[in-house]
Amino acid sequence: MITVSDIGLRFGERKLFEGVNLKFTPGNCYGVIGANGAGKSTFLKILAGEIEPDSGQVVIARGMRMSVLKQDHYQYDQSLVLDTVIMGNQRLFEIMKEKEELYCKEEFSDEDGMKVAELEHEFSENNGWEAESEASSMLQALGIGTELHDKLLSELQSSEKVKVLLAQALFGNPGILILDEPTNHLDLKSIAWLEEFLISFQGIVIVVTHDRHFVNNICTHMADVDYGKIKLYVGNYDFWYESSQLALQMSKDQNKKKEEKAKQLQEFIARFSANASKSKQATSRKKILEKINLDDIEPSNRKYPYVGFKPDREVGNDILSVVDLCKTIDGEKVLDKVSFTVTKGDKIAFVGSNEIAYTTLFKILSGEMDPDSGQVKWGVTITKAYFPKDTSPYFQDQELNLVDWLRQYSSDKADSYVRGFLGKMLFSGEEALKPLKVLSGGERVRCMLAKIMLCNANVLLLDQPTNHLDLESITALNNGLRDYSSNVLFTSHDRQLVQTIANRVIELTPTKMVDVRLTYHEYLESIAI
Repeated sequence: MITVSDIGLRFGERKLFEGVNLKFTPGNCYGVIGANGAGKSTFLKILAGEIEPDSGQVVIARGMRMSVLKQDHYQYDQSLVLDTVIMGNQRLFEIMKEKEELYCKEEFSDEDGMKVAELEHEFSENNGWEAESEASSMLQALGIGTELHDKLLSELQSSEKVKVLLAQALFGNPGILILDEPTNHLDLKSIAWLEEFLISFQGIVIVVTHDRHFVNNICTHMADVDYGKIKLYVGNYDFWYESSQLALQMSKDQNKKKEEKAKQLQEFIARFSANASKSKQATSRKKILEKINLDDIEPSNRKYPYVGFKPDREVGNDILSVVDLCKTIDGEKVLDKVSFTVTKGDKIAFVGSNEIAYTTLFKILSGEMDPDSGQVKWGVTITKAYFPKDTSPYFQDQELNLVDWLRQYSSDKADSYVRGFLGKMLFSGEEALKPLKVLSGGERVRCMLAKIMLCNANVLLLDQPTNHLDLESITALNNGLRDYSSNVLFTSHDRQLVQTIANRVIELTPTKMVDVRLTYHEYLESIAI
């Protein structure tokens, strides 16, 4: 168990949170959520002992080993991959090295013999005999083959290092897991394995992630950083989001009788409980959900941007035809005779690991790049809006404020009109006059979404639009694309966005192009079959 008592923290004049009292218990997974800058990662660092709070304390039950996902990808560069994973249990690794040194001594004393006996006993208690096979199995499950296990970490690619550090955090059955963005740079197969691992994990998991599908699958509770407090809620992110929206609706309608509100709440909880899967998390969650009363939920203080795309005109019968498209970049062929036709109502997700190919394709479709050969033909009724993976070329003039920046892309130059779109993206009042040079990655993305909303296009080309966004903005984008009445071609790492928006999936592989009219989940099932 972890007991958090009266924790408070300030940065200068700014209060991050105060009076935080929480208990984290084994067998549960806690997703820490909150707006950008609310203090999610800082709270994890307090739990891990990396930051001292201004007040209060964190007490960890005696004998519980905590493991933290490391963020420094260079810290273990001079260590072997397999050793790096075993270092997740630091005491076990020290025992192994100490044993090795003693056994290598030319003269072995009685005192050495007694010390070795003690070490062997402790080695066995820490499951030392299974350590290398466990570490190897974890690495292979995450896509790190045995041929890499005896290499230095410095010899691995950045995406491979991330997986090794994740294996290190999971290794050796810790009692507590602290994970900050564990799905970053993971492929779908690795994420699926990690989900299964955490669902079966017997200890405490505390995680920060922007992957809604992941947090919905694994979390039993949400720790919401809001109002300068941190409050625990039973359920996954979807349950927290919908219950907070329900609470907001109830708070606005003060005339309803409490009995009516209670009935509405129970119907809501029953719907979520009925959807619970058979996993351990979902079963325990269902039992607690059924005990929730009206006072257990409250509206969130979080502000959600509004994303709404409205086409000026309906598309005609001819939308887009791509025939035998080829493109070579730096001597490597990234597109090889790619052909497809877009029809009315298509919302196409381009999926798979070939991100360079998709970015190249989107640049060609938007007119930013020419193909080596092949044809791209847009219909005469089409107006398109493009969201690039790299938004930096759109923010070159760093001294411009947001109003003047967005005005460049608007036919109506009036301040009130431009500010209206910025306001939807939570840039109101003085915020709309910020210079571009101070924008975060997430704020840039919100600016680009405001630009696209201005276009009133009837085809959207979106290359990784969820990168850098917080959960609130991703949810708003998801809702906007769901309600959009025209065509979308997009890529995204957010599996829930892909699943809820796409009615057609295209995957480019090194040997072929797969094009199916299925949802993403149906596509994954067809691959499994």
